[in-house]
Amino acid sequence: MEELINYDQQLFLFLNSLGTETWDGFWMFITDKLSSIPLYLVLLFFSYKKLGLKPTLLLLVFVALMITASDQLSNAFKNGFARLRPCHDEAIFSQMRLVKSYCGGKFGYFSAHASNSFAVATFFALLLKGSNKWWPAFLLIWALSVAYSRIYIGVHYPLDVITGMSFGMLFGWGFYKLFTLTSKRLIRN
Repeated sequence: MEELINYDQQLFLFLNSLGTETWDGFWMFITDKLSSIPLYLVLLFFSYKKLGLKPTLLLLVFVALMITASDQLSNAFKNGFARLRPCHDEAIFSQMRLVKSYCGGKFGYFSAHASNSFAVATFFALLLKGSNKWWPAFLLIWALSVAYSRIYIGVHYPLDVITGMSFGMLFGWGFYKLFTLTSKRLIRN
């Protein structure tokens, strides 16, 4: 386990060191939760176009529950594993770039940003897959960008991000399945 953590730290330092001040503003924008609001509105519009009003309202409930579940599981893992964020880890702090003016919470395993973005990307890629062939690719690139931004700005190790991505895909798939079953039953009645 110690060797895996060492590799994770070395990979973090490599990826984090690739950053430059020229790109810092871009990655801070990508990592900001509010920057995704236009995407969410577009996804909501296309969902409404595909599904209609009642299923879209139900979809909003499922997406809110999905993000809440993803976020809370991340918090439980952070407190349970108590792995320091790179920016709180004295062993590597002097070797890294912290782009943000603050580090965030003390623990970072696993990344809620990565989990939430991959949950949303998976859910809507499955939902909109027949509408446009570009949605899955676009959503994957967006989610990967959000996930990588956490390493770039210095607040998560790669394993934090990879674990978050994995849980996010599971949440996205699971809530999509629940949504389709529930919406079929409610629309039938």
